[in-house]
Amino acid sequence: MEKIRVRFAPSPTGELHIGGARTALFNWLFARRYGGEMILRIDDTDRQRSSPEYLKTILTSLRWLGLDWDEGPEIGGNHGPYTQSEHLEVYSEIAHKLVEEGKAYLCFCSAEELTAAKEKQREKGLPPRYNGCCRNITSEEREKRKAAGSYIIRFLSPEKGETIVDDLIRGKVTFENKIFDDFIIVKSDGLPTYNFASVIDDQNMNITHVIRAEEHLSNTPRQVMIALKLGYEVPLYAHVPMILAPDHSKLSKRHGATSVQEYRELGILPEALLNYLSLLGWSPGEDKEIMDIKEIISFFSLERVSKNPAIYDIKKLIWLNGHYLRTMELEEVVDRALPFLKEENLISEEIAPEEYEKIKIIVDLVRERVKTLREVADASLYFFRDEFEYDEKGVEKHFRKEGAADLLNQISSALENAEPFQPEEIKEELEKLSKKLEIPLSQINLPTRLALTGRTMGPDLMGLIAVLGKRKAAERLKKVIDLFNLA
Repeated sequence: MEKIRVRFAPSPTGELHIGGARTALFNWLFARRYGGEMILRIDDTDRQRSSPEYLKTILTSLRWLGLDWDEGPEIGGNHGPYTQSEHLEVYSEIAHKLVEEGKAYLCFCSAEELTAAKEKQREKGLPPRYNGCCRNITSEEREKRKAAGSYIIRFLSPEKGETIVDDLIRGKVTFENKIFDDFIIVKSDGLPTYNFASVIDDQNMNITHVIRAEEHLSNTPRQVMIALKLGYEVPLYAHVPMILAPDHSKLSKRHGATSVQEYRELGILPEALLNYLSLLGWSPGEDKEIMDIKEIISFFSLERVSKNPAIYDIKKLIWLNGHYLRTMELEEVVDRALPFLKEENLISEEIAPEEYEKIKIIVDLVRERVKTLREVADASLYFFRDEFEYDEKGVEKHFRKEGAADLLNQISSALENAEPFQPEEIKEELEKLSKKLEIPLSQINLPTRLALTGRTMGPDLMGLIAVLGKRKAAERLKKVIDLFNLA
């Protein structure tokens, strides 16, 4: 069997968005599942919109996700260069060879002429398309116009018959050739079109399978036509389903983060994002949802990719991320959380060993109730800062009532008696106070939490108090009495 070679070919005209990341993942999974190779190719012929900054972001995002490539930028390989802008001479040479063989031709129509011709077609109730007026001009006229100005190169599309795409997901898709006009393969600035360059690159890089988004299905018959005219072997195609918003509209920023970089900044773990992306249009069966990357590879096949649109749901991603935060090795979570803690100026750049151990305890406490790494930082704030806001409703309920100061003082005394100052001993002293005052433990725990953290919800209270320490706990209880004039 021929070795499988797939490619992911992003354009550096923006950040890597969720659709592109899903396409990259499916290619990568297919290659890894069947012992193939993944090639990263940069389709950068859109000179106006392409930028080195976007390319850097795309490469960084892929590496962050763990989607490595076997050939491509920063790695090299035997089929480079892996950037289309470095192949312009090759595209031009092949295009002009097609012209010489009568399989393509020069078109000199101006934009105004093309618009006028299409408008006439609309008036006749016909689909607006190129009318082929330059197809049969004489060689003398062609050379005369060529010398006078710019031109484009059009592919001579077959007028009869049909082009069949054997799609590995959708089955046989048939296109009537009469629906295609003579489409452009080289633009007036000499740059190749996407359809033309892709075919040549896929051939030169020995691509066996083209796995891409469904929106490219309309491009595929054109690419098949070009490949056949050039005498190339047509790769196998697989068009994965579109990703739609929960309301089945086109996915946009209003439905949540849309780029990998945004997810990273939000505090999503790459393991969770990969897990979630794998489920967008693919299923391992047996209602299995939570899988590590090795499991996903072992289950993956194109046969299990759906034809139906995948529905994007950021709530599910956040839920999945919370699961990974709770179950991942603690030190791994701590190391991922450190940049977020530093960003909030909660910890210093250089961390002493004893400080790291304290951070571990804090992260372990808060990770049970948070869903993202950014929430880890927010939930940890009161461990590192003495200045924070107090929940207004909580203050009104627990502090603005008779006897609040006396209760807080008694809580402080109870904590003073806890020896050693550990969760079990702290709980024991607060339970003693509960019995002494003949009130539920909750009526002690809630004002204690509010006084120590400014919040009414959070991690295990006894563990929280132990981390803060006896002195700081006493200081914060006294501060509340003074701050809200409870004495």
